[in-house]
Amino acid sequence: MAFVLRRPFAISTAFKQSSKSSAAPLRAFHNRPFKSSQTNSFTSKPSSPISALTKSRDAFRRTYMQQPYQAARPDTGSLGQRLLYGAGIFGGTLVAINLLFNRETREDGGMPPFERKYLNETFLHTGLGVGIIGIAARALHQNGWSVRLMAANPWAVMGLGLAASIGTMYGTFNTSPDNYVQKYALWTGFNVTQAAILSPLMFMSPALLARAGLYTVAMMGSIAFVGATAKQEKYLYLGGPLLAGVAIVAVSGLAPLVLPATAARTLMWTDNIWLYGGLAVFGGFTLYDVQKVLHHARMAERGLVQRDAVNESISLELDFLNIFIRMVQILGMRNNRK
Repeated sequence: MAFVLRRPFAISTAFKQSSKSSAAPLRAFHNRPFKSSQTNSFTSKPSSPISALTKSRDAFRRTYMQQPYQAARPDTGSLGQRLLYGAGIFGGTLVAINLLFNRETREDGGMPPFERKYLNETFLHTGLGVGIIGIAARALHQNGWSVRLMAANPWAVMGLGLAASIGTMYGTFNTSPDNYVQKYALWTGFNVTQAAILSPLMFMSPALLARAGLYTVAMMGSIAFVGATAKQEKYLYLGGPLLAGVAIVAVSGLAPLVLPATAARTLMWTDNIWLYGGLAVFGGFTLYDVQKVLHHARMAERGLVQRDAVNESISLELDFLNIFIRMVQILGMRNNRK
């Protein structure tokens, strides 16, 4: 029985190898040949049981023994090629955007020092805010906040999230830069609120999140370069059209909560509008916000408004987060197709 369990096809193969007479199967299970009887019933030519089992064993090995696994050699040039491809794509995108949107450069001899300083302060606060959001989201995810958030009612999460985000954002806007303790406290609260909403993204692969962050920085960096070197107030007219576009994107994002699951085609279109339309809209907002920062810098230089890099950074943070979320979704969809 143990022999049959280990090699279930060996016996049948042995039968097939010695099927010319009815005596061969009987002789395959005996080491000593039968004595010839008086009758002519068992007069066939004897066959060796060892040769039959050997043939069956060879057939079993040829059929059921797999080739040994050979590990693939790592491609040592893949990392360098990816870096070169990434640098080429970023450089090409920067040149294309600059040629397409920045044909009319500044006529005042370049960016004045006060505009450059104000823009650098805004970018610094933007980077700090994004860093706070990332660290806080990671800490909340490790404490189980993401699981509890995904198990909650989506309408409640959306309502409370919007209330907390809008409340801390407008509280920061309406706080004077001189009251820096309250202002930075509200700004930190705004960033933590964004981290609490975005913490479920930590379920994604760290490599995917890193790629999405790199692509977002590349996209915003190239657009910000165009906005900083373009003609003064060239793209400030985009505020109205972009506001209409973000309203359409927001409504399309709420479609899965309202439409039934049977409206598959409509949901597909609304998802594409939210994904790719939102990518275009918030790319335009990046261009608009950078020129708005430079416009406020000129107004602050003339004493019309106060310098407030914290307020300026919130707009760029929202642009970064919306582009980053869509980059994560696009990369996740690409991985699912593989």
